[in-house]
Amino acid sequence: MSSHPAPKDADQRRAVRPVICYDPATLPDPGLAALRAARAGARKVGELRVPPREGRCFGVPQGQFFRITSIEGPQVGDLNLWSAADPSERFYSGKTRALHGTHLGPGDRMWSSFPHLRPMATVTEDTLDWYGIDAFGGSVHDVIGTRCDPYSHHLLSGGDNYHHCCHSNLTNALAKHLGQSPRQAEPLVHDVLNVFMCTGFTRDTGQYFMKASPVRPGDYIEFFAEIDLIGGLSACPGGDCSTQHSSDAAACHPLLVEIFAPAKPPANRPPPAPSGYVWP
Repeated sequence: MSSHPAPKDADQRRAVRPVICYDPATLPDPGLAALRAARAGARKVGELRVPPREGRCFGVPQGQFFRITSIEGPQVGDLNLWSAADPSERFYSGKTRALHGTHLGPGDRMWSSFPHLRPMATVTEDTLDWYGIDAFGGSVHDVIGTRCDPYSHHLLSGGDNYHHCCHSNLTNALAKHLGQSPRQAEPLVHDVLNVFMCTGFTRDTGQYFMKASPVRPGDYIEFFAEIDLIGGLSACPGGDCSTQHSSDAAACHPLLVEIFAPAKPPANRPPPAPSGYVWP
């Protein structure tokens, strides 16, 4: 409830039409048709099963595809990406959100942090692309949430006894992958793409909400690796996020990561160079 009276021209101010900050038509063409053509002749070269309430890391060479599939039951996952050459170059969820919107789909890209700002991966397929935006303003594969974490859990409940949060899972997975301690790896863990999670903002209060994911066993989202990648995936302890997260009470299921190598690379698609911006 506002503590200040509305001015006489309040309705007029509210009626001002919005302006899209970043015109997606000005972004480089993702070349989706060429990527799908290359994927058609690809062969599976690896897979990884992420257990419920745990996290795992995996490598994807530039030019290959990786798929995340829900298996056994509805399950959401938190996805981080890092450059294999330099993990300090990592997925920038905020800029990706500004460029593409709150939820990602085919043709959208996962962009890296400054000063690089280049595509790390391109979404090529999504079996949930039919969902769109529901009556509550919810959609899938968001870049608006952060990741469940023990720090917020402590802030809200005072508890220190829950260690399966996605932040913790990703930290432990990356530490093992890099041969570091969790304290060394933790600063590299960052905001995520919430794979399969159905989220939005309430229209009356603007609060971030989650609801039961529409994902079912066999549904998947697939990406093309634009550069050599380290991927990190946590099978969220919230399961399908229909009731709560950071809890052992939710029904949770594994996620499957599969990697595919095309017979021929997509034509005229070199790895993207870092941003050409030069400081004055």
